[in-house]
Amino acid sequence: MSSSSKTDMRHTLLAVMVAIGATLGGCSDIYFDRRETVALGADDAIATNRVTHMVDPWPRHSSNRNLAFNGERMQGAVERHRTHTIIQPRPESTSNLQSQLPPISTERIPVAPPPGAVAPAAAVK
Repeated sequence: MSSSSKTDMRHTLLAVMVAIGATLGGCSDIYFDRRETVALGADDAIATNRVTHMVDPWPRHSSNRNLAFNGERMQGAVERHRTHTIIQPRPESTSNLQSQLPPISTERIPVAPPPGAVAPAAAVK
């Protein structure tokens, strides 16, 4: 046997291996994992087309910036945040007697000023 026949046999074997690999590569399920459908295994081309061409996927009420709120309650919350005070929660009770509830009090949380801080100016009246 000459060296050219061994080389030809290697080339033939390589060509057969490439052909078998290409044939078996077509059986891969990678194609199915990367489909553009809503659900795998569902023939839902119409639903996929609707989702693909949707202009605004958000609900209509999500763009409403006119939110209802209680201004007095928000102002109190901001003031408590600014002064570092808290409202003690009331204990849960099943009776309606107001005399059994302890009075609501606020407690000041001590906060040390940062080093080198300047004292705040007097309030303007």
